[in-house]
Amino acid sequence: MTRNHSRNVTRAPLFWLAILAALLAIAGIAGPLIGAFGTRSLWWHFSAGLIYAERGVYGAIAAFVLSVLLIALARRKQGVLWPATFALVLSLPVVAMAIHWQYAATRYAPINDITTDTQNPPMFWDVPNPMNYPGAETAQKQHAGYPDLGPLTLAAPSGEVFDAATRLIEQRGWELAGADQDEGRIEAIAYSALFGFADEVILRLTAEGDQTLVDMRSRSRVGGIDRGVNARRIRDFLDDLRGAVGQ
Repeated sequence: MTRNHSRNVTRAPLFWLAILAALLAIAGIAGPLIGAFGTRSLWWHFSAGLIYAERGVYGAIAAFVLSVLLIALARRKQGVLWPATFALVLSLPVVAMAIHWQYAATRYAPINDITTDTQNPPMFWDVPNPMNYPGAETAQKQHAGYPDLGPLTLAAPSGEVFDAATRLIEQRGWELAGADQDEGRIEAIAYSALFGFADEVILRLTAEGDQTLVDMRSRSRVGGIDRGVNARRIRDFLDDLRGAVGQ
């Protein structure tokens, strides 16, 4: 047996493990994409789509761990390094996304309905199956998790604020569910980027002389937690609304 042949035989198991890692990484990307596409296309219930995504994440984690080990073992063996590096690069975004999801699930308050006024929250009327605010327990968890959230007061008439808020909703690509300027109420639906999960949003504008008090509520239709999405949406929107009316 020649020296080169012996080297190839020794390298073969690592090569095939690298190919396996690459295939697992591809499956890791495909799982969430297939789950999301099927859910958006109404091929299956969203819970089935989440199962595809979960299995994809497991595949990506396996690919990540295996590729790191192979890169450490392969050293300069290009036949192993290339597929192992490919698997590492492809699996890394999925692994990072999974870590972020898990972190957010434990980092943020375990609620899915956020409002700037927990004593008298804005009430939905125009969205499908409008839900009442959950109540005191949710309010207590919100105050503990997001103590900074509160109404926004703008030195502008309510009509101007109403128009600015409507434009911002259109710019964000949210679906306008209802708008009544006389009542000072705007309702919209925002969809998540991947699975298209619906979050319901309402703004309540209250005229106070030359000023306008803006309250906002954002709730997730699916799931019992929101990983901080609704609070972040309220903060970002009210910041942009403040800028839109020149304050």
